[in-house]
Amino acid sequence: MQKTVLAALLALLALGGNARADDYPSHPITLVVPFSAGGPTDSMARIMADRMKTTLGQSLLIENVTGAGGSIGVGRVARAAPDGYTVSIGHLGTHVANGAIYKLGYDLVADFEPVVLLPSNPMVFVSTNAVPAKSLGELLAWMKAKPTAPTAGTAGAGSASHVAGLYFESVTGIKLQFVPYRGTAPAMTDLVAGQIQVMIDQTSNSINQIRAGTIRAYAVTDEKRLETAADIPTVDEAGLPGFHMQLWSGFWVPKGTPKEIVAKLNAAAVEAMNDPAVRAKFENLGLVMPPKDQLTPEALGAFQKSEIAKWWPMLKAANVKVE
Repeated sequence: MQKTVLAALLALLALGGNARADDYPSHPITLVVPFSAGGPTDSMARIMADRMKTTLGQSLLIENVTGAGGSIGVGRVARAAPDGYTVSIGHLGTHVANGAIYKLGYDLVADFEPVVLLPSNPMVFVSTNAVPAKSLGELLAWMKAKPTAPTAGTAGAGSASHVAGLYFESVTGIKLQFVPYRGTAPAMTDLVAGQIQVMIDQTSNSINQIRAGTIRAYAVTDEKRLETAADIPTVDEAGLPGFHMQLWSGFWVPKGTPKEIVAKLNAAAVEAMNDPAVRAKFENLGLVMPPKDQLTPEALGAFQKSEIAKWWPMLKAANVKVE
């Protein structure tokens, strides 16, 4: 008798879970951006949210939760209910590098369900216009000749700009004086003003300032030039061969979120990225759409694990620790 009652209760719970998934979403979804408003991650989130609401029938509300290289915002999602109403947008920094740098109160793999891989872009070497170098070779020579390390803006320890800087130090032996911000948007403001000297920044964050001539670009960290900024050479052309780095992004939800809800979010995101108007916005920012065969939740999960295996040894060897 007890077994029969228990089986009935379990069946009811399962039906209730399916009903909630079928009804999803019934109210607005919170999309947590772990960096400041106006930065590249925030811009991507807003473009995606604006289009995804058409498919989902509910708004995606942006919540900027800044600090600690994005780890505070990601932690906010890790602790949220696994009901599909709190979504994390993040990237190589927040969902890979931070695990090697910070004492996190969550596991970047075990505590999340991957949803979908988002567009990526190479990094770009940029400086304030006050720096005298006109090419990447001249910039490297200027850095080496300086009696003190050049100031380099980052979005905090573990952010993509910081990881790129550590990668640069390991390859060139040139030391940088890292200046952390709560996102690359405020870092860019100080670069334009000459308060810091250089950044290895997301192309999508720098591109408009480069076009306006308020900062100087030296090279993109890719094997080929960007179609939307073809005048910027690659690192291979500019004198730092092999310094390749793509900053990819993705969506995640808390562990235990029903697969049906993950599938709905994935479908809405894929539909958004297939929209010609959305693609045009991303391409204008120098972003590259992910391959079609990499748009499943499983593909993002596998890719994230491979990136952890690639980057953690370098980060741990650099002994970067933030409590």
